[in-house]
Amino acid sequence: MKIAVISDIHGNMQALEAVLSDIKKENCSKIFCLGDIAMAGPEPAKTIQKIIELQESEDFEIIQGNTDEMIANCDNQMIHLLEENNPIMAHALENDVFVIPEELKNFLRNLPKQKELEIEGTKILLVHGSPRKNNENIFPDLKIEEVENMISGTDADIIFCGHTHMPCGYQTNTKQTVVNTGSVGRPFSEEPKSCYAVLEINNKEFSVKHNFVDYDYKTAAAILKERGFEGSDKLAQMLIHATSRYPQ
Repeated sequence: MKIAVISDIHGNMQALEAVLSDIKKENCSKIFCLGDIAMAGPEPAKTIQKIIELQESEDFEIIQGNTDEMIANCDNQMIHLLEENNPIMAHALENDVFVIPEELKNFLRNLPKQKELEIEGTKILLVHGSPRKNNENIFPDLKIEEVENMISGTDADIIFCGHTHMPCGYQTNTKQTVVNTGSVGRPFSEEPKSCYAVLEINNKEFSVKHNFVDYDYKTAAAILKERGFEGSDKLAQMLIHATSRYPQ
């Protein structure tokens, strides 16, 4: 059995459609989504609606990302706090909350923060950041002891996470596999390619690979720029060439 694991779409319909096409080519029978569906992207409401359609039509599991939680529970205090550290993201959040209908916010609000699954005897844990916090960073090149601290208390064979937008993987001393899937809609890399993971399970044995997918990032960037909130042009530029985690 093949399972696609996607994360961090961030309102990028061009990227999502390209990844879904690649998932079909891989003949994946299930899709797991680790959240961060909409925030600070070209088409936030349209992307949430697409995820809802996938959940209704496909074998699809989904959890809540930290920015899904932010959109669902946003208030003026949250925007002001975010503005102190990252004003562009604060402007994006404020605009997202304005353009996303309440029923779609309710969908985000009611998503589970984590999910435990068992498939063919393999235990799988879906988280957004880490098992401890939805905004904790599992980056490439961490010391294995740091990763083991983050997953302490879990018994899953495989833990899938996102959040950092940087694909990586770890094999721990507890014989657990930790995989960061990377980002579908806002890859933080020199090449603007979407990234997701493919899990293949066969009789309690499994393998994981990352797929990198070309998509029409120029159109996505143009749509994002046209949203017109302060800093949307800088966020759009990051879809073309990401040199940092946040826009400067």
